[in-house]
Amino acid sequence: MITIPRLKNTDSSMFLLMAGPCAIEGRDMAMRIAETITTLTDKLRIPYIFKGSYRKANRTKIDSFTGIGDEKALKILKEIGDTFQVPTVTDIHESHEAALAAEYVDVLQIPAFLCRQTELIAAAARTGKAVNVKKGQFLSGASMKFAVEKVRDTNPASPVLLTDRGNSFGYGDLVVDFRNIPEMAAFDVPVIMDCTHSLQQPNQSSGVTGGKPRLIETIAKGAIAVGADGLFIETHFNPAEAKSDGANMLPLDQLEDLLKKLVRVREAIL
Repeated sequence: MITIPRLKNTDSSMFLLMAGPCAIEGRDMAMRIAETITTLTDKLRIPYIFKGSYRKANRTKIDSFTGIGDEKALKILKEIGDTFQVPTVTDIHESHEAALAAEYVDVLQIPAFLCRQTELIAAAARTGKAVNVKKGQFLSGASMKFAVEKVRDTNPASPVLLTDRGNSFGYGDLVVDFRNIPEMAAFDVPVIMDCTHSLQQPNQSSGVTGGKPRLIETIAKGAIAVGADGLFIETHFNPAEAKSDGANMLPLDQLEDLLKKLVRVREAIL
């Protein structure tokens, strides 16, 4: 398992979980979600990283929700990390954001559409924080070796993770190719499966991305079965009211049952 400050329960026999809301919509909402998931992962001894975007830059429509303010959202992420003693992860979109976000979170995430942006990856690595690079929907797992090299060549001390989130299938759908998991694992990095974004249906005529959340369990089980080191799951108390990506989120009250099933899958393959 990768070394990240405050990451608990790092038994190599268990998968890592990155989970939380798509975006930080407010303090109370974020704290409630973090408390619920922390309690659950502590009970199941699952290493946990709280996920929340402090700002959403990749939106289809100009009037889509992007955030509550950068510093306000980042301070909430820091409060969550300090309160529950768990690492936190957020995505960055431009090079100048890396140093700012690194003051508040433990892991910097490179969005899939930006995984070829050399300066962005290098800026994240220069902070010394762990860097989670999402595989582009347009790339194979094997091609992500260059993203890994960019992090390691910039700062060998910066841990790197790779996350799959499906591949484009036509104009408005994604498919998951599980071959990508062992291909990326060959680079000696933890490989995470994004079980929610991989079920998106992008480029809808409404300008709002659709999704197939009923298949989250299917994708998660498959990823664990083929050797994924961790799972990425966006979750919310009420996805229908979420301000971002609600169409592919897991309702939070379904997370415990799902994790218990995945623990059994993990135990069965070891």
